[in-house]
Amino acid sequence: MEGIGGQLRAARQRLNLSLREVEERANLLAQKWGNSAYRMSASWLDRVEREDRGLSAAKLIVVSYIYNLTNDQMLALYPGVTESPTLLEPVASSNATLLVSAGPLGQHARVWAPESVITDQPPADTTLLQIDQGVLPTHYRRGVIGKDDRTMEPMLLPGSIVLIDTRKRAIAGRKEWTNDYDRPIYFLFTRTGYFCGFCKLDKRQEYLQLEAHPISPEPTEARWRYRREVEVVGTVAAMFTRRAA
Repeated sequence: MEGIGGQLRAARQRLNLSLREVEERANLLAQKWGNSAYRMSASWLDRVEREDRGLSAAKLIVVSYIYNLTNDQMLALYPGVTESPTLLEPVASSNATLLVSAGPLGQHARVWAPESVITDQPPADTTLLQIDQGVLPTHYRRGVIGKDDRTMEPMLLPGSIVLIDTRKRAIAGRKEWTNDYDRPIYFLFTRTGYFCGFCKLDKRQEYLQLEAHPISPEPTEARWRYRREVEVVGTVAAMFTRRAA
């Protein structure tokens, strides 16, 4: 099947239009419709025809208008369109529950929460998992909330898996969040191990204090010299909550 460039050239030639004439008509339409995205140059259209370049939505609209293309002709510009399209997997509506077992969502879930991590027994202490080269973007790490760590319970149950964004290490002030669900959760590294929870700085920003969830049954709070005795690994970006065995 002829590529998009050849099809556009054939459509233009059927109307006996030159590249320059198409440019002039496109610019007039852009002016009439009040949108500069509809403009196109003769040189750009020439490259599209010769190199089979794709079209943006705006360019497709103006080309189909100038060439008087039908809906079927517009769809035929792109490869892979057939009279018997491939059946797509059903997608849940915005307010429906979806079991993620296959497809892109399933693949994404298995990347940051592999089955081996989910099924393995969680450690006693909160732990930062080793980096899987090439699996996650380099700025993400994974951690596991230890079985004995109830600092963030019930929001984060012991055994939960957290996805940590290492780019976000600044401690948010009180004005930057409105409630506990909106409040950032931080993953910390200290000389005595890893910790995960709410954090706040004193007025002089000399000490960082770990704060437990307000209704945690066993609140654990600690205090370190900021940037001397504690390192902020990052902010929790996502969580997979489970009950420790």
